[in-house]
Amino acid sequence: MTMELQEDNLRARIENISAFYHQNGRMPSFSEIGEILGLRSKNAVSKLVLRLEKINVLERDKTGRLIPGSIAYPVKILGTVEAGFPGPAEEELADNISLDDMLIQNRQATFLLKVSGDSMMDAGILPGDMVIVDRGQAPKSGDIVIAEVDGQWTMKYLRKRGDSVALIPANPKYKPIRPKNELKIAGVVTAVVRKYQ
Repeated sequence: MTMELQEDNLRARIENISAFYHQNGRMPSFSEIGEILGLRSKNAVSKLVLRLEKINVLERDKTGRLIPGSIAYPVKILGTVEAGFPGPAEEELADNISLDDMLIQNRQATFLLKVSGDSMMDAGILPGDMVIVDRGQAPKSGDIVIAEVDGQWTMKYLRKRGDSVALIPANPKYKPIRPKNELKIAGVVTAVVRKYQ
């Protein structure tokens, strides 16, 4: 088999595994990879998985389960666009990037939440947006955090001054929240995702 055919074969296998991941919201098991790709032997599946790990298409979590690496569909970066006055937009392939790679640093500790309410609108976070939250990141003053305050969940700016802690909204309609009894930070908001259509 020529090198070009091998590359095409590998690319097709990656696309099939990626399609399974996007349709099912999870990675296939080893036996499911065998079924998807028509591989009868466990050894053949293991060799393929090792190869895909080496090129960072797949990874394994701490328990050994497969998790996506760059298998999420990459989106082409075609260049830049002027946000001020209109200028000529040239289409040139600058790079390929996976949105997962761009937005998520720690896969194991990251989750999504759908936003309701308008208390963070001046921070550009609107009702219906999705926020990406990293529960492994240490919260600092000035971060937008997901917090449980006296039994109620909220998303606000964290402000620390000495021993004083407050949660600050990004909308003048709302007042800062100061915990009376308990404050638990569940994670730091690292990105906002908004779909326009």
